[in-house]
Amino acid sequence: MRARQEEQQELENSKADIGWGSQIRSYVLDQSRIKDLRTGVETGNTQAVLDGDIGQFIEASLKAAL
Repeated sequence: MRARQEEQQELENSKADIGWGSQIRSYVLDQSRIKDLRTGVETGNTQAVLDGDIGQFIEASLKAAL
Protein backbone atom coordinates (compact mmCIF):
# COMPACT_ATOMS: atom_id res chain seq x y z
CA MET A 1 0.00 0.00 0.00
CA ARG A 2 2.79 2.40 0.92
CA ALA A 3 4.65 1.70 -2.34
CA ARG A 4 1.49 2.53 -4.26
CA GLN A 5 1.11 5.84 -2.41
CA GLU A 6 4.74 6.73 -3.08
CA GLU A 7 4.32 5.87 -6.75
CA GLN A 8 1.21 8.06 -6.93
CA GLN A 9 3.02 10.93 -5.20
CA GLU A 10 5.93 10.68 -7.67
CA LEU A 11 3.46 10.83 -10.53
CA GLU A 12 1.77 13.91 -9.07
CA ASN A 13 5.12 15.61 -8.48
CA SER A 14 6.18 15.00 -12.08
CA LYS A 15 3.17 16.79 -13.54
CA ALA A 16 3.93 20.22 -14.94
CA ASP A 17 2.04 23.23 -13.70
CA ILE A 18 -0.28 24.21 -16.52
CA GLY A 19 -0.51 27.96 -16.83
CA TRP A 20 0.14 30.86 -19.15
CA GLY A 21 3.88 30.24 -19.11
CA SER A 22 3.65 26.67 -20.38
CA GLN A 23 1.86 27.13 -23.66
CA ILE A 24 2.45 24.50 -26.30
CA ARG A 25 1.49 26.33 -29.43
CA SER A 26 1.52 29.97 -30.52
CA TYR A 27 -0.23 31.45 -33.50
CA VAL A 28 0.27 34.78 -35.18
CA LEU A 29 -3.05 36.20 -36.34
CA ASP A 30 -3.51 39.38 -38.27
CA GLN A 31 -5.94 40.42 -40.98
CA SER A 32 -4.04 38.65 -43.73
CA ARG A 33 -2.53 35.47 -42.27
CA ILE A 34 -2.34 32.90 -39.52
CA LYS A 35 0.97 31.19 -38.80
CA ASP A 36 1.67 28.28 -36.49
CA LEU A 37 5.06 29.18 -35.02
CA ARG A 38 5.87 25.59 -34.11
CA THR A 39 5.32 23.94 -37.49
CA GLY A 40 5.76 26.97 -39.72
CA VAL A 41 2.42 26.39 -41.45
CA GLU A 42 0.95 29.63 -42.70
CA THR A 43 -2.30 30.48 -44.46
CA GLY A 44 -3.91 33.63 -45.75
CA ASN A 45 -7.45 32.35 -45.24
CA THR A 46 -7.90 33.56 -41.68
CA GLN A 47 -11.68 33.28 -41.65
CA ALA A 48 -11.60 29.60 -42.64
CA VAL A 49 -9.22 28.80 -39.78
CA LEU A 50 -11.34 30.74 -37.30
CA ASP A 51 -14.34 28.77 -38.59
CA GLY A 52 -12.56 25.53 -37.71
CA ASP A 53 -10.68 24.56 -40.86
CA ILE A 54 -7.48 23.54 -39.06
CA GLY A 55 -6.65 20.35 -40.95
CA GLN A 56 -3.41 21.67 -42.39
CA PHE A 57 -2.18 22.63 -38.92
CA ILE A 58 -3.06 19.21 -37.50
CA GLU A 59 -1.44 17.40 -40.42
CA ALA A 60 1.78 19.41 -40.10
CA SER A 61 1.89 18.78 -36.37
CA LEU A 62 1.42 15.04 -36.85
CA LYS A 63 4.07 14.89 -39.57
CA ALA A 64 6.52 16.73 -37.32
CA ALA A 65 5.57 14.44 -34.40
CA LEU A 66 4.84 17.43 -32.16
